[in-house]
Amino acid sequence: MADVVDQINAMHRKVRDTETPKGKGRSIIMRRTYDAAVHDVWEACTDAECLGRWFLPVTGEMKLGGHYQLEGNAGGEVLRCEPPRLLRVSWTFGEPKEGDLSEVEVRLTPEGEGEERTLFELEHVAIADDPTFWDTYGPGAAGVGWDLGLVSLGMYLTEGEAFDREATQAWSESEEAGKFMAASSEAWGRANAAYGTPAGTAAAMTSATTNFYVPPAAES
Repeated sequence: MADVVDQINAMHRKVRDTETPKGKGRSIIMRRTYDAAVHDVWEACTDAECLGRWFLPVTGEMKLGGHYQLEGNAGGEVLRCEPPRLLRVSWTFGEPKEGDLSEVEVRLTPEGEGEERTLFELEHVAIADDPTFWDTYGPGAAGVGWDLGLVSLGMYLTEGEAFDREATQAWSESEEAGKFMAASSEAWGRANAAYGTPAGTAAAMTSATTNFYVPPAAES
């Protein structure tokens, strides 16, 4: 597994307010460059077999108007699909509440000579009827989970057929993964403070997020 510090520093994180058809929401934005062609990154994010290798098994159709369901996780509708540059989906767990909104957009931009590198951007915008969850955890609640997933994406793009999902799953329970999640939580805390959350509140959110992903009893 790549060095924790390198993985954290490879990702740019941002929190911002976003206008949606249902009102003002908050977005978390993640941006990094992968050493892979844009078509390869697109396939990794939209092909069911590829998604099942590095992320989660998925059923349904990843095409405009199609519906998908990740095993044990979110599901929704494909709202925009513009190969190989843009994918936007609704992102819901169970039955959404009135007024709730949760959408994920992936944007891909080829970079470099020969376009063998890809700027990857993921934006997750949400409006929750109950603000308690955000008030407790802030952006790290979703951000740490996405960080973990995108580490796997990077490994999959690098290793291809040699990628071992079972080994990655085993790593997710390791001490190194605990350090990664704690460092991710701290990075999201910094993004939260840059967003304008008061320092004390951002620190409390970071602490709650870290303790959620890395319970104190599990720390070494």
